[in-house]
Amino acid sequence: MLHPDRYQGRRVVVLGLARSGVAVAELFHKRGADVVVNDKKERSQCPEADPLSALGISVVCGHHPDDLIDENTALVVKNPGIPYSIPPIRRALELGIEVVTEVEVAARIAKSPMIGITGSNGKTTTTTLVHLMLREDGQGAVIAGNIGRALTEAALEAKEDEWLVTELSSFQLKGTVDYRPNVACLLNLYETHLDYHGTMDDYAASKAKLFANQTPDDTAVFNWDDSFCRSLVPTLKAKRFPFSSKQPLESGVYITDGLVMIARGDGRTEELMPVADIALKGSHNAENAIAAAAVALAAGAAPDSVRNVLRTFRGVEHRLEFVLEKEGVAYYNDSKATNPTATVKSIEAFEGQPIVLVCGGLDRGSDYMELLPAFERSVKAVVALGQTREKLLRVAELGGVAKRRAIDEAEPAEAMRLAAAAAEQFAEPGDIVLLSPACASWDMFPSFEDRGRMFKHSVHTL
Repeated sequence: MLHPDRYQGRRVVVLGLARSGVAVAELFHKRGADVVVNDKKERSQCPEADPLSALGISVVCGHHPDDLIDENTALVVKNPGIPYSIPPIRRALELGIEVVTEVEVAARIAKSPMIGITGSNGKTTTTTLVHLMLREDGQGAVIAGNIGRALTEAALEAKEDEWLVTELSSFQLKGTVDYRPNVACLLNLYETHLDYHGTMDDYAASKAKLFANQTPDDTAVFNWDDSFCRSLVPTLKAKRFPFSSKQPLESGVYITDGLVMIARGDGRTEELMPVADIALKGSHNAENAIAAAAVALAAGAAPDSVRNVLRTFRGVEHRLEFVLEKEGVAYYNDSKATNPTATVKSIEAFEGQPIVLVCGGLDRGSDYMELLPAFERSVKAVVALGQTREKLLRVAELGGVAKRRAIDEAEPAEAMRLAAAAAEQFAEPGDIVLLSPACASWDMFPSFEDRGRMFKHSVHTL
């Protein structure tokens, strides 16, 4: 796409309101574009509509008009979650009109260096760690994208010497063309979001766009232990600084003999810290920690700054978040675990402790058999709700989980209250009650955050 200044007097259609849609609409409006915002939700469900209308921006809610996209449309900026199969986007592509996401717009206006972090799991924790490490190091850093502020807002306001530390989804990256992060990090790739992408090839290609426009002046951070990430090496133009939890590297950050090590690429290595000193719980968080360390070091942070954060940071909301202990039972909120792989890793974080698992949510077609070994090893009871409850209870039965309960209530708050109460009944002193759904939230809850907050409220009121 062109720089936003080049759309003065031209028609720009923004599909989807929410935070990023509002920011993009305001940006193009201020640059003189003829902006039309469209959201399929009814106007009563779009609180952002009235402030935009007050600015003179055309807002259409409740449906996609047949004439929304025509030959006079210069650009379409879509909310990342909107599928490419809807009529307005199909029409735009038929007419050869560019369709991008907010990330592409932000890349055009950003004056500050950018860090992009993506992966199937671990994005939020890793992004948060990098932001804290850079701040600890005395560097300016603004967190944006999937967490923090809308990226276009942050790009406009960030100073030239501040890092834009950005969590990116495959949905966002699919709609990029020229986006080029100075430091790019790919954490891992697992089968998920196929209801959106259709195929693993499309999902993987969307993730790989993170590196597509990098140059030898940039740095590519990637998981050496992930076969897909490693397969990208021949295509990378940037300097390579991988991470590994399984083997030493010539260049990058790795774990060996219980130590986190830094390899500078010139034969020099140095110890960063013992793995046991990392405050975050679980082997998956050790991977997130060394990924964040690699990114922060690539951005110029000192090892001491990286070390200080890893020793003190204990996690973010909805990611293995400790809620409370009651009568010897510890309750954890891991609502961000929206696929089976994430749930397996969360279960493994409590190795040796019996788990009462609260799970279930949007049915994306998985059979959830990936959970079977974890159920067999560690799960003593399963409470399942949402569209996938029967599938998950079937896997629990196959895994020898004797205590199982389906929550058939459809009203979200009441369903979660019943789930928490059932988990309490199953749990004994020394057990872990873990909300780790293995599914997206959208069948019942507006977001994984709402799901997690309802779980915490239910636990606090048991």
